[in-house]
Amino acid sequence: MQTILSNPLFMPVLITLLIVGLVPLVGGYLTLVERKILADFQVRLGPMRVGPHGLLQPIADSLKLMLKEDIIPTDSDKAIFWFAPVISTFTGLTAFSVLPLAKNIFVADVNVGLLVISATSAVGILGIILGGWSSNSHYPLLGALRSAAQLVSYEVALSFALLSGVMLAGTLSMQGIVKAQLDRGIWFVFGNYFFMIVPFAVYVVAAIAETNRAPFDLPEAESELVAGFHTEYSGFRWALYFLAEYANILVVCSVAVTLFWGGWLRPFPSAAWLHYPLDYAFPVLLFAGSGVLTMTLVKGLKRDPIQQKVLILVALMLVGLGALFLIPAVNDAVIGLFWFLLKVSFLIYLLIWFRGTFPRFRYDQLMNIGWKLAIPVGMAAVLINAVLGMIRKA
Repeated sequence: MQTILSNPLFMPVLITLLIVGLVPLVGGYLTLVERKILADFQVRLGPMRVGPHGLLQPIADSLKLMLKEDIIPTDSDKAIFWFAPVISTFTGLTAFSVLPLAKNIFVADVNVGLLVISATSAVGILGIILGGWSSNSHYPLLGALRSAAQLVSYEVALSFALLSGVMLAGTLSMQGIVKAQLDRGIWFVFGNYFFMIVPFAVYVVAAIAETNRAPFDLPEAESELVAGFHTEYSGFRWALYFLAEYANILVVCSVAVTLFWGGWLRPFPSAAWLHYPLDYAFPVLLFAGSGVLTMTLVKGLKRDPIQQKVLILVALMLVGLGALFLIPAVNDAVIGLFWFLLKVSFLIYLLIWFRGTFPRFRYDQLMNIGWKLAIPVGMAAVLINAVLGMIRKA
C-alpha cells in the first residue's frame, strides 16, 4: 500500500478519476442551481417536486435521459453522428488536466498549460459542427454553421484577453501564473493600475460566446432552429452535449479565476496578518452562518416534516464543514480549494445572471460585437497593458 501511495502517478490518477466521476454530478446539479436562480429572478420556486426542495431533480433527469430511446436519423452519417458528442465531452474533460484546483491539487503542470486549454476548446467545437452536419437536416446544419462562425469571431478576442494576462505572468504554466500573482502580492485583474479589468471583461464576453451561453446561444436558438445543432439527438447522446457545455462553463470560469483572480490564493495573499481572519474566520463564518440561516427556514415548513428534517440535516452539515476549517491540518489541505471554488462559483452565478437578464442577440449583433467591439478592445488592451507593464518596471 505504501508503494502505491508513494508512486508519483498516484495523485494524478486519483484526481483524474475524481474529475471524471464528479464533473457529471456537478454539471447535473448546476442545472438545478441555474433553474433555481432563474426562478428566483422571476419570482418563482423552480423545481420542487422531486425530492425535498427539488434536490433529486438532476438524478431524475439523468435516469430519464439514460432510459430514453436512442434515435439515429436514417439518412445521417451514422459514424460521425455517434462520435460527435464524444469529441465535445472528451475535450471538455481534458482541459481539467492542466487546471490547478489548489497548490497541490492538479493532474499535471506543463509549461504550456494555457495553450493546452485553448487547443482543447478549439477542437471541442468540432463536436458541435460535426454533430450538426452529420444529422443531414436543415436546422442542425444551420446551427453547426453558426457555431463555426461564432468560434472564429470570438476565439480571436479570447486569445487577446488571455495574452494580456500571459504578459503579466511571463509564463503559460497555470501553476506559474498563480505563483506570479503570489510573488507580486496582487491578483492580475487589479494589475497594471487596474487596467487589467478591461481584458477580463473581454474574456468574459468571449467565453460566454465560446460556450454557447445566452445571450450568445445562436447555435441552438430554439425560437429559430428548433434546437439547433442537437435537434436530432436524444437520450444519452444529447446528455453528452449537455455535459460538455457545463464542463466548458467550469473550464472557462476556472481559467478566468486562475489568470485574473489569483487561482487558489486568498485576497491580499502577501498580507500575513490576514491569514487567520481570511483563511480561518471567513470559511467558518460562511458555512456556520449559512447553517444558522438554513435553520431559520425550518419553522416555515411545519406541514412538511420530511423537508424539515432535510433542512436540519443540511444546516448541521454546513456547521460541521465550518468547524472542520478550525483544524489546522484540514485547513492547510483544503483552504486553497475553498478559495478556488468560491471564485468559480461567483463567476458561474455571473453567467446565470447574464442569462436571466439579457435577451438573445440577433446574428448580425453577435457578429458586430465580436468583430467591431471585442477584437479591437482586446487588441488595444494588449498594447496598453504592454506599455503600462514597461512603465511599471521602469
